Amino acid sequence: MRKICLIATAGSLAACTSADHIGKPPSFTPMMETREHSAMIYPGLPETVERHSIADASSLWRGDRKSLLGDRRALQQGDIMTVVIEIDDKAEISNTTSRSRDGSDDLSIPDFLGVPQRVVKKWPDGASPDNAIGLSSSSASKGDGSVRRKEKLTLRVAATIVEVLPNGVLAIEGTQEVRVNFEMRELLVNGYVRPEDISRQNEITYDKIASARISYGGRGQITDMQQPRYGRQILDAVLPF
Repeated sequence: MRKICLIATAGSLAACTSADHIGKPPSFTPMMETREHSAMIYPGLPETVERHSIADASSLWRGDRKSLLGDRRALQQGDIMTVVIEIDDKAEISNTTSRSRDGSDDLSIPDFLGVPQRVVKKWPDGASPDNAIGLSSSSASKGDGSVRRKEKLTLRVAATIVEVLPNGVLAIEGTQEVRVNFEMRELLVNGYVRPEDISRQNEITYDKIASARISYGGRGQITDMQQPRYGRQILDAVLPF
């Protein structure tokens, strides 16, 4: 009974997610509920308090980030940078294995305390204990395997610094949603970057993001048609064959 309740609950939750775009386009994720919004509202306290006079504020050679030659890269919590994703990977793996084995054994007991001679009298004509036991075996196996994979993805997304770790590493997170008709395309990226890896153009490539998590997918009517029904997914997970 408990399993039935769990399956029913999972089915109802899955139906609620699909019901979001029944008869209407998929809804955007509210921006107020993202970690990026929280990081921009609560950027954290500055380590030092800078004091500038009116003369310093009007100077072109100030040392702060808003000056003409200041460092405008994203370095603090709530700052925004551009993540460049250019994936063009290709992998080919091919393996071949073969194995064979042959074996044979013969066992004869012509003399064993006279027992074979006594027993052979009761055997039919032509029977003999010379080859009482004979064994033979052979086995062969062969396997071929190959993997061919190619991926290409070119994207750019703005990410926000959601946390500055004690060692100076920046935790970033970026989301992007594009709705075309009744299909929502979602791009998610998060991970950890070093401040020195951010270029002067305030950009960073995906290969410099540690623990990178990049997701490019979607939701909507087309995606629903490409996915198996929830009942089929449950049966595939439960059935042992």
